[in-house]
Amino acid sequence: MQILRSKAPLRISFAGGGTDVSPYPEEKGGAVLNCTIDRFAFATLEVVPGRAGSTTVESLDYNQKILYQKPSDLLYNGELDLVKAALKVLRPAVAGHGAEENLRLFLHSDAPAGTGLGGSSTMCVALVGAFQRYLREPRTAYEVAELAYRIEREELGIKGGRQDQYAAAFGGFNYLEFERDRTIVNPLKIQPDVLNELAYRLLLCYTGSGHFSNDIIEQQQRNYTERREETVAALDASRRLAVDMKRELLRGNIDEMGRLLDEGWKFKQQFTPGISNPRIDTLYARARGAGALGGKLLGAGGGGYMLLFCDFARRADVANAVVSAGGSVTDFSFEMNGLQTWSVRGAS
Repeated sequence: MQILRSKAPLRISFAGGGTDVSPYPEEKGGAVLNCTIDRFAFATLEVVPGRAGSTTVESLDYNQKILYQKPSDLLYNGELDLVKAALKVLRPAVAGHGAEENLRLFLHSDAPAGTGLGGSSTMCVALVGAFQRYLREPRTAYEVAELAYRIEREELGIKGGRQDQYAAAFGGFNYLEFERDRTIVNPLKIQPDVLNELAYRLLLCYTGSGHFSNDIIEQQQRNYTERREETVAALDASRRLAVDMKRELLRGNIDEMGRLLDEGWKFKQQFTPGISNPRIDTLYARARGAGALGGKLLGAGGGGYMLLFCDFARRADVANAVVSAGGSVTDFSFEMNGLQTWSVRGAS
């Protein structure tokens, strides 16, 4: 039996999120500054001898195990739909690979969808990686990201942008530019001292509830398409902010990061209603009162994780304030590698 594994890193976004969501990048060009962290989506693909051509999927996060034997089994009904979409796109290539082997997929993520860390897109990248390893298809990180985007956004129809797929495929700190016909990934070479200080000053906090990004993003798209002045102006400002934050980060102006995060959070809330709520507002206000210089909710909004930037002497105070407001603090480190795949030696 052949066993293949893949892992792709989750991401935190500093600025520009939302400008990667169509039709904004096609019309004006989007820009996002993000980085990956040491939290991952994992996929294990076991190739079992046989001629049935079935696929068994086991989600360790949702405690679900489903057998797919025929195309009609892949109807979208709210149960592991992302996996079904991936199989529709990726599994046909298996038949061309040479046989009707039975496949077993085991999936696990350090942060499930709805937490603002790009969980669903990252899992999609991990799935593409596992099948790429199995089919021995050489793909660039650009091609992996675009295939994952097609599976999630076009095949399945989940609303969203491109930054999550590209972050997971490439890894590290990146300044991403989104244009009509291409995406440009600019890896940032940041001095180790700056990275260490930035990591020390950041807090990753779970707000206590997840979110459903599809509705929020759909409303953002509608507002932009209707040329609502507040939404368009906020997206334009967020794009400029990504450029400013990249510049300050490369210069090592760490304190400026906090101010810019706070500025970006104000812009983000103007995209559409529902991005924040009284519970999130209270948590952010308490964090600011305890010494946070700035922060923002990650992902589309409505819940999930919040990233906070603290004065070095007030970090513990901010963490305590978050907990007192009903949140929790998650330790993390920066991850400089993107998608990784490997074969399990000695599998039989």
